[in-house]
Amino acid sequence: MSQTNKHLIWDLPVRLFHWSFALTMLGAWYTSGEEGAYIEYHMQLGYFALGLLVFRICWGFVGPKHARFSQFVPSPAKLANYLKSVKQGNADPSPGHNPLGSLMVLAMIVLVSLQAISGLFISDDVFSSGPYYGTLDTETEKLMNTLHHNVFNYIWLSIGLHILAIGYYWRVKKQNLVVPMITGKKSTPDVSPADGISSSRLLLACVVVMAAAAFVYWLVVLNAPELTEYY
Repeated sequence: MSQTNKHLIWDLPVRLFHWSFALTMLGAWYTSGEEGAYIEYHMQLGYFALGLLVFRICWGFVGPKHARFSQFVPSPAKLANYLKSVKQGNADPSPGHNPLGSLMVLAMIVLVSLQAISGLFISDDVFSSGPYYGTLDTETEKLMNTLHHNVFNYIWLSIGLHILAIGYYWRVKKQNLVVPMITGKKSTPDVSPADGISSSRLLLACVVVMAAAAFVYWLVVLNAPELTEYY
């Protein structure tokens, strides 16, 4: 039977978030080097990453079915059953994120949140500083600095695991995970018509994007304290 029937699984906002997130991480890595030559771009990318995270967290509650945390975050029992089925080689295809993929999504949100938030409180002592630098006590500030300079290693580890998983599904399970994240559609028999979504809810997504952008602007500009420096 020809697998020609395709169903919309990944809404457009999720797909745009996914690829924007990947490019932002790559840009943040590149601009973190060069001895501070691109520090301003690095900070702007950090703010953009924070906005992406705020959007994705909100979208995880109000977006279409497969974007919602309630649909893909696994319970311990569900995760255990899935791991057992993987070991036995009879795991059912997941229309959206499978339980292990769900954990990767959550891990990435936590890691990048730590990276972006810690960046608000640190300074490189040469070129620039975050909008909340100087508002914490010395020990907490040191902790933020440590987080910002070490968490990215775990982000790269997560990205590496993600790429390995994509390669495994492509070569071993003969499933292409990249194309659906571009087109948004998956073919039968991996998904059924009932698994599909009717729309990407673009109007709602625009509202959430504007709210996320407004929050980040408030956070890093309007609410940032004006610190007096003494020389």
